[in-house]
Amino acid sequence: MTTTRDQRAVYPSLKGKRVLVTGGGSGIGAGIVEGFVRQGCDVTFFDIAEEDSKALVASFGGAHAAPVFHKMDLTDTANLQARIKEMVEANGAFDILINNAANDDRHTIDEITEDYWENRLNVNLKHLFFCAQAVIPGMREKGEGAIINLGSISWHLALEGLTLYQTSKAAIEGLTRSFARELGPDNIRSVCIIPGNVRTPRQMKWYTPEGEAEIVAAQCLKGRLVPDDIAAMALFLASADARLITGHSYFVDAGWR
Repeated sequence: MTTTRDQRAVYPSLKGKRVLVTGGGSGIGAGIVEGFVRQGCDVTFFDIAEEDSKALVASFGGAHAAPVFHKMDLTDTANLQARIKEMVEANGAFDILINNAANDDRHTIDEITEDYWENRLNVNLKHLFFCAQAVIPGMREKGEGAIINLGSISWHLALEGLTLYQTSKAAIEGLTRSFARELGPDNIRSVCIIPGNVRTPRQMKWYTPEGEAEIVAAQCLKGRLVPDDIAAMALFLASADARLITGHSYFVDAGWR
């Protein structure tokens, strides 16, 4: 069954919520930003890709509900946390954090140096913790919040050429469960979305039409995943409909095995 955007669910509990999305300028992140804007949320997103991010903001035509973009190097932890603190002081605490930003550059085990190890874990894991650490105090004051981390099916399938990316993504599932336990008493939920292979411009760098066909053939459902599919899960998990859902990971992969 094909669902158009105007047939997607609307969550009244999301209207007016303050949302922070990392890596929101393109791909899955842009789909998530668009999804929360459509729900009437106050959306801020970080990205290092300025051109894509500005184009995304411009696509909303200057509407009042357009998202706010901040260029951010997420590996600069001190600046990252300081900027989040400034935003909270200026406009109030965030209700929802979407830890999406990542980079799945391919590499072999033999190519990995210590510097590259540090860089990849900083890009794919470290900032998730420190973004969460920065928004948690405001969520505690509000008495609720949701942290949604983006994992990856890659390590579940043991795909080639992604050792450090998969190491980071596996750790994110553990981080999600730890947050859920530690923050549950504050009514802050922590969940993880595990996308399958989502059709984005970046992913099309890696796949030929034949490669795409192989992925679809390995899925139980034969449709091609797009960013809206991941956004749909994020919206549900952020909403009050998921008020007692925490500590677990949710696959959106069309049954890829």
